[in-house]
Amino acid sequence: MPLASPPDVSYLSDYAHDWALVDVETSGLVARRDRVLSIAVLTFGPDGVQTGEYATLLNPGCDPGPVHVHGLTPERLSGAPTFEQVAGRIGALLQDRVMVAHNAQFDYDFLAHEFARARLYLPVAQRLCTLALNRRVEPPVAGLGLAALAEYYGVPQTSAHDALDDTRVLAGIFRSSLAEAARLGVPLPLVACPPRQDAQFAPKPPKTPCAYRNPGRPAPGDPLVQGMKIAVTGETATSRAELVARAVDAGLNIMSSVSRHTGVLVTNDSASGSEKARRAVAEGVTIVDEHTFLKLLADVRPGTPYEGPTRGRASVAERPAAPAAPGPVAAPPVPVPAGAPAPAFVPAEAPAPVPAPAGAPPRQRPAAPYPARPFGRRRVLVLGGTHQEASVVRARVVELGGAAAINLSAGVTDVLLLPGGELDRRMARVTALGIPVHPQDWLGTPAAEPLDAPAGNGAVAEVLSRGGVIDLPTAGQWHVAASWAQLADCEIDVVAFVLDEDEQVSCDEDFVFYGAPESPDGSVRLRCDGPTEQSIAVDLAALPPAAHRIAVAAAIDGAETFGSVGAVQVVLAPGVDAPAVAQATLDAATSERTLLLAEIYRRGPRWRFRAVGQGYDHGLEALVRGYGVEVE
Repeated sequence: MPLASPPDVSYLSDYAHDWALVDVETSGLVARRDRVLSIAVLTFGPDGVQTGEYATLLNPGCDPGPVHVHGLTPERLSGAPTFEQVAGRIGALLQDRVMVAHNAQFDYDFLAHEFARARLYLPVAQRLCTLALNRRVEPPVAGLGLAALAEYYGVPQTSAHDALDDTRVLAGIFRSSLAEAARLGVPLPLVACPPRQDAQFAPKPPKTPCAYRNPGRPAPGDPLVQGMKIAVTGETATSRAELVARAVDAGLNIMSSVSRHTGVLVTNDSASGSEKARRAVAEGVTIVDEHTFLKLLADVRPGTPYEGPTRGRASVAERPAAPAAPGPVAAPPVPVPAGAPAPAFVPAEAPAPVPAPAGAPPRQRPAAPYPARPFGRRRVLVLGGTHQEASVVRARVVELGGAAAINLSAGVTDVLLLPGGELDRRMARVTALGIPVHPQDWLGTPAAEPLDAPAGNGAVAEVLSRGGVIDLPTAGQWHVAASWAQLADCEIDVVAFVLDEDEQVSCDEDFVFYGAPESPDGSVRLRCDGPTEQSIAVDLAALPPAAHRIAVAAAIDGAETFGSVGAVQVVLAPGVDAPAVAQATLDAATSERTLLLAEIYRRGPRWRFRAVGQGYDHGLEALVRGYGVEVE
């Protein structure tokens, strides 16, 4: 049940900060392009007492966008101040406080761009997302939108999409969420915020996508064909911009790097020793000089156009239909990036048996009288044991139809102890919360859950094992979120690659990571929701026609391995605050530093999602090069 009167947590230093709660209404969803139309800021002290309030409409100097959503017409905004005129006051409210918002990266990015336009510094050093906080808490609600959480926590909401009312609702949700986090011992997902006042944070203009499939390399003396991949290196008499423009106009695909799929490298000095030239020689790529290439451009033969799915747009808030085929479906082998070292392990459709830890029960399915999958309503947290022992037990939980948790939350129904688990720092909370604790032989004789028992989080997500696949609708946005336990002193980066049919990026900007958190066309974005959770948002309708696969990976910055980090949980949802459609708990073995988490890929006219869990011993750089990204 929600807390009617959240207790004071100001005496707990981990939960006591000076806060600035923020909500913005905007003319669109893209911070580098759209503008803030209204803003509200409420400030609170560590004791939860409100210390300030400010709200104003803003004149954006542009079309206000979806008036049917926010109700802010040009007439209402015409007499309002510009952001530049109130930036100083807003900055003073944010200074030396933790910024709090629901889907905080959205509000933070818009403020960062507005401050940059005003040539001012955004004074936010840390932010906290109440959406990410409630993902950790896991209250029993189907979705984590502001309205759903307000209803659960008993917070009245009078005017949705009004910045001031939304911020007041946020304040009530935040107080209750903080109290729940303190009750569960959940660390706050505070995010350190880098300076964002420079224009360098805006993505580069999108590369013109090639509309034709790659026909491969030309034979000696043969003409070029539309869709061939062309790379250029070194000095040219024709300006590089003109050379690229003429090639693109002819239907060729200009690449920023050379791989085994490159058709032609254009260079006036093949012996220059450049990285592209060396790779072209090693891969047997056809090399021509500028003069020859210009002659070939005069007679480029027709290529085969891509035939992608219908590219209709769906609303961000629109919930796609359920997967066409429930449960796992057959999936192709996981592609290995060109030139990348072999993975530490390659999953088959059914993972190979792993030796069970000492004393663990046999891994055959349980017999009657209970069903073959009795864990359908259970979420089990495994504590103790070695990483390999814990991974075997988590896999067994999934075999029994349950979900394997990686953190303590309100959604955890059971705790299973392996040797040493009783010393885990979370056991005191587990005992205080009254969560059932089981020995490791419990998996051999579990009690069946009632078939009509409600799901712990108000919704049922498909639990996928490693290699599991589900079908997706062809339109709309999908979020692939990754999270892990905060048990290792290391940085983990989630990244994404937009790949063509050759499993290569079309340009370096199709590598999405912390330094370039958005693909040029905005179809793939990185979101940082906390120190142990990051997500990739994919707009299937906005992807270029050549996009065949979006690979999502995680990499450790440093010498640690995923063996010390433990399991990584991957959740697929059709919106930033929508109920999960699928989830998987992925265990790398012991030595991996890079982990391919999941992929969204085309199969005929449909898109599919696959939980991968394929690890590599090498670092991120080798994976990046293998997908055709130039690394400086």
